Amino acid sequence: MSPSDTPPAPATPAPPVSEKKPGRAGRNLPAAIASGVVLGAAIICSLVFWKTAFMLIVVAAVLVAVWELAHAFATGQIRLTREPVMAGGAAMVLSAYFFGAPALVAATAVTALASMLWRLRGGVAGYVMDVTAAVFTILYVPFLGGFVALLLAEHHGALAIVTFIVVTIASDIGGYAVGVVAGRHPMAPVISPKKSWEGFAGSAVSCVLAGWLTVVYLLDGRWWVGVLLGLVAVVMATLGDLCESVIKRDIGIKDMSQIVPGHGGLMDRLDSILATAAPAWLLLHYLVL
Repeated sequence: MSPSDTPPAPATPAPPVSEKKPGRAGRNLPAAIASGVVLGAAIICSLVFWKTAFMLIVVAAVLVAVWELAHAFATGQIRLTREPVMAGGAAMVLSAYFFGAPALVAATAVTALASMLWRLRGGVAGYVMDVTAAVFTILYVPFLGGFVALLLAEHHGALAIVTFIVVTIASDIGGYAVGVVAGRHPMAPVISPKKSWEGFAGSAVSCVLAGWLTVVYLLDGRWWVGVLLGLVAVVMATLGDLCESVIKRDIGIKDMSQIVPGHGGLMDRLDSILATAAPAWLLLHYLVL
């Protein structure tokens, strides 16, 4: 073999490009904090300057959440009737704020029936599956979101919303902090591998503390109501998170979308808030406000 026939030396492989990996809890923490601060600032400003403006945030959140669920369901060949669900969902939330709980119930029934009628245009095939998804979405997002509107409509509604949000977020913060540091025993490994019993304990302590402080010092309520609110919130927030994880695993997706940097989809942040809204309104309406 002549020198010219000598095969060239193999090229040295390029070093792998380092990718920024999420933290142990599966989040891009700086992006999550930044987006959380922006959302929190928008909520606080609306409640301080004109609390009715907060309803625009709630309506926008409902519309985005319905869009995310429709997009997710489409991956499983489920056709959600987005138009009536979105329009009816906005009407449900606004009617709850301006006219109370009976209006929310009536608007929910009308929205469900409108969605069933709207779907008739798509033919017989898949009708039951699609209508079931529509009714599920109506109850899951705008109906539960309507309790946030009912809470805001109370005499001290702005402070009640702050209390509700702080207690609910405390579950996420406490669970994240303790879970990252000391999480060893998975709570539901098949559903949510990163959720641990240690994290749940951290959530419980954070929720009870937040409930006690906010109910006593913001709403001038009794301390045991704040403790009860914290205990209810940690259970409902955890169940809400697990249920949303089940939905994603059943459909076969990781996040509902990527609309909120560091958090995934908006529904990935609303799951615990929606689950906590109804019991929080019930406790605060009858025991504090």
